[in-house]
Amino acid sequence: MRLIWMALGFLSLALGAAGAVLPLLPTTPFLLLAAFSFARSSERFHDWLVNHRYFGPPIRDWRESGAISPRAKILGTTAMAGAVALSAAIGVPPMLLAVQAAVMIPVCLFIWTRPSPQRVPAGVAAE
Repeated sequence: MRLIWMALGFLSLALGAAGAVLPLLPTTPFLLLAAFSFARSSERFHDWLVNHRYFGPPIRDWRESGAISPRAKILGTTAMAGAVALSAAIGVPPMLLAVQAAVMIPVCLFIWTRPSPQRVPAGVAAE
């Protein structure tokens, strides 16, 4: 089972890394899945991922307070709106556009109702 969790962790990490550069592929959900998978297979990879300079902050924000950064909220919403616009532009039937919108609207609502992370400015001691 440990090998399956590790394989899922690496697959999720690869998809999350791809999502960092591809506009329609989400990053954070795959990073969360990778952290979850590594927690069940490799303490070393889990710790590396959670403490990573780029991948770690969204994982820690979610774990600590269920927070999503304003930048991620904007990028996610923009990507979803872009996907619907692209679908409309290429002539996807209206029924499929309605299904697409029916899925994406609740996702957007979920994203925007999550808190934003509370960052402590550099040089200021946390209480």
